[in-house]
Amino acid sequence: MKRSIKRAAVLGSGVMGSGIAAHLANNGIPVQMLDIVPSELTVQEEKQGLSLEDKRVRNRIVEKSKQALLKQKPSPITSKASLDLIEIGNFEDDMERLEEADWIIEVVTENLEIKKQVFANVDKHRKKGSIVSSNTSGISVEAMIEDCSEDMKKHFLGTHFFNPPRYLKLLEVIPTSHTDPDVLEFMKVFGENVLGKGVVEAKDTPNFIANRIGTYGLLITLREMLEQGFSVGEVDSVTGPLIGRPKSATFRTLDVVGLDTFLHVARNVYDKVEGKEKEVFDPPAFMQKMVENGWLGSKSGKGFYEKKAGVIYEIDPDTLEFSERKKLQTPAIEMAKQAKGSRAKMKALLSMPDDPAAKLVWSLLKPVLIYSAELVGEIADDITAIDEAMKWGFGWDIGPFETWDAIGLKQATERMQREGETVPSWVLELIEKGYESFYKQADGEITFYNGNEFEELKTNPKEVNLRLFKNESNVIKKNTGASLIDLDDGVLLLEFHSPNNAIGLDIMQMVNTAIEEAEANYEGLVIGNQGKNFCVGANLALMLMEAQDDNFYELDMVIRMFQNMTTNIKYANIPVVVAPFNMALGGGAEVSLPAAAIQASPETYMGLVEVGVGLIPGGGGTKELYLKQLRNMPKGIDFDLSKVANDVFEKVATAKVSTSAKEAQELGFLDQKDAISANPDHLIYDAKQKVLALAQAGYRAPAKEKIPVVGNAGYAAMLLGAKNLQMSGYASEHDVKIAEKLAYVLSGGRIKEGSLIDEQTMLDFEREAFLSLIGEPKTQARMQHMLMKGKPLRN
Repeated sequence: MKRSIKRAAVLGSGVMGSGIAAHLANNGIPVQMLDIVPSELTVQEEKQGLSLEDKRVRNRIVEKSKQALLKQKPSPITSKASLDLIEIGNFEDDMERLEEADWIIEVVTENLEIKKQVFANVDKHRKKGSIVSSNTSGISVEAMIEDCSEDMKKHFLGTHFFNPPRYLKLLEVIPTSHTDPDVLEFMKVFGENVLGKGVVEAKDTPNFIANRIGTYGLLITLREMLEQGFSVGEVDSVTGPLIGRPKSATFRTLDVVGLDTFLHVARNVYDKVEGKEKEVFDPPAFMQKMVENGWLGSKSGKGFYEKKAGVIYEIDPDTLEFSERKKLQTPAIEMAKQAKGSRAKMKALLSMPDDPAAKLVWSLLKPVLIYSAELVGEIADDITAIDEAMKWGFGWDIGPFETWDAIGLKQATERMQREGETVPSWVLELIEKGYESFYKQADGEITFYNGNEFEELKTNPKEVNLRLFKNESNVIKKNTGASLIDLDDGVLLLEFHSPNNAIGLDIMQMVNTAIEEAEANYEGLVIGNQGKNFCVGANLALMLMEAQDDNFYELDMVIRMFQNMTTNIKYANIPVVVAPFNMALGGGAEVSLPAAAIQASPETYMGLVEVGVGLIPGGGGTKELYLKQLRNMPKGIDFDLSKVANDVFEKVATAKVSTSAKEAQELGFLDQKDAISANPDHLIYDAKQKVLALAQAGYRAPAKEKIPVVGNAGYAAMLLGAKNLQMSGYASEHDVKIAEKLAYVLSGGRIKEGSLIDEQTMLDFEREAFLSLIGEPKTQARMQHMLMKGKPLRN
């Protein structure tokens, strides 16, 4: 049976329910969101003369949840248009609509009896063959549907999203003993390819994989903090990026999760396990006292931390009083900070075993590594599911078994045994066989130990791991800023790898080399990478240094080179597809805009942000955004050239950045020839397929364009808008000077409205404006401030 999910229903509209509904809508799936009917009127409803029978009242809870999606931060929706795909209703009036859904997701309160009642009702109304799932975070999925029909049992499983669903990658899929294997496989593929998730199959055990190990690790950290006498801030200063964990580390994470939620998750396991494990899952008493005080973390404004007047205070677990946050500083910490990458940092930190920070980290890592090894086979079939769950659900750079490998499997295990720990026998057998790690890498493939032997790690062919893919035979050329890689099938990839992927002379040179090579010997070129961000712009420090040294001839040459590079991307005789993700700002956007096509990641934050450092785009960004929006304007009697110019002027002058790839479409950074990958891990693959499709369709370089401009009238209108902002106190004198330069570029100079100019003319205007502004002391002050503080200066 060929399956598809064209429509879904979400039962429950709380934070998780509405978040899941939003994620489905973000991915183009219409969804019906239902919740309970209110039992009494609000004061406002009474004043309006409404009754409990009015639809507005009956749908009040779910309507409020839908509208709350607009206010939440970070936003659960990628575009306001997502809300149009969410239809509201309630459990009493709209259950028969469930027959329209191909997938029904339960997200009601974590109570087994309530869930069983909901599923009994679902069973009456669903269509045969529809998939039903629960988003429970810890209740047995088997127990929920023991009284349901055989068809529902066959089509039922757990689908545990992590909060917030838009941003956290993990989706744990939990089959029951009744689940049809085809349904399980379909949901795993659907979750990855359509919802963009990292999917792991978990067993029906308390808290499944990530919450089981993650909660254990957090509780171990609490225990060690109390026993060793460290403060909350001191622990967080070593349990974040220093060991490959998120910046929120331990206690900031707990504040974000919510102490009440955390205690509930811990209780799930506590009630179902015995012995030493049960002891760990019994949280310290002071946390219960914090909950009783209403100190739940971020949602109450006070938890392990409290921020007052810009100062961060940390709680003292003994007195429940707050004092200024402390940080741990030791030689091992300084050594770890110098190392590159999570594995190297971890190894460096633990290389000084007598250091206080090293002792603390070892006391936190050791029990988690052993616990993870004990649970292999119980919570998941193999180590890869555990490692991936922790990376995708808790934001760890490396999972427990990857961590064990990083610090030395044999050495770490011997140390555990010397300290009296019992290491699971299967780990000792692995070492006795002469193996030195849980994972092995060779010839671009990864194998892992499955308890008996090493097995190939199977991945989706759409996942292109550049770290594994690169070898001597497929890296054609490289320099300090970029590498040119043969992606096979006649497609080249240009990978940026300069610091912060900033564009300097080395990258410009490699872009031009890549295009020459592709035109001579290949079908096309992808420009992409797998760094933290696609590209945050040009090398600002280098430009500032040249400007301060009055090297304007050098700067002029660099800007010309940048413009030549973006022009080469646009007019290459082969398709150049750019694959941006996360931040694609300034120069990153300028590389993307002229491409034959953009293949964007869902989380793509694109914008021409040069105004923030007192400049305007100098590499053709203004020109290309203007042309892109001109091409997408409906031609006819209503065509308004000034509307396009004003729109682009506003976006560039306010440094507007998209909050998603979908919003980048709405802002005009992407158009109909561009596309968005559902799964960011498939981005390079999708961009490659885009190149091949364009090549097979007989791609030809675009013809040189003449640009219609708004001239004198448009220039005056744009400048007037900037001066009005200045008079209202929203823009400084220097802001107006920048706006004047930008208006001159967009208007095509002081000429007649509707005149046509060459692209090179507009590029010359961009370059001249850029060089003029970079010589201004106030612009240089803005650049300096951005480099030092990481945020714009208003001057």
